[in-house]
Amino acid sequence: MTSTYTYSYTRTHTATHLTDVILGTITDILADLGINMDRLHHDWTQNESAIKAWIEEGSLDAVVLECHQPSGAVAPVIEFPVSYTTSGNGNAEFTASRARAARFRAKLDQVPAGTTYRLFCTFNGPRTPQPGWGPGHRASIDGLRGITFGTLGSAPHASTGMRYYGN
Repeated sequence: MTSTYTYSYTRTHTATHLTDVILGTITDILADLGINMDRLHHDWTQNESAIKAWIEEGSLDAVVLECHQPSGAVAPVIEFPVSYTTSGNGNAEFTASRARAARFRAKLDQVPAGTTYRLFCTFNGPRTPQPGWGPGHRASIDGLRGITFGTLGSAPHASTGMRYYGN
């Protein structure tokens, strides 16, 4: 008797994987910067569901992390753009990128005590409304220097990268 095992990597799997990559990296960055993450933990399920749904439907353009300093300055700003494709490499790229991301995070500009954060999502077209998410206004990145990190994670159907804007 012979059995065959077939695994289909669906857009749902891709959305779950990339959501984990994005939110995991945001968690690491906030921890490295010493920014309070109570709200992130409290809203985790809501944020995870929304980002996953938007990736799955292909409407999410980017997740944006803004760090709001007590002085009113907004820096750093970190974008996680999502690109949609018909194929991808899966965890192999994520594993290699995770180590690069850790080295990159060690070089992040420090922020003063009392710095808070805001999450935004940008879209490439119509999207399904998600609980807890509404319209907002991003801070300007004018005057901040930008560095493109590259791919953080990829899977069939989509990938995500990281762009850093700081002083």
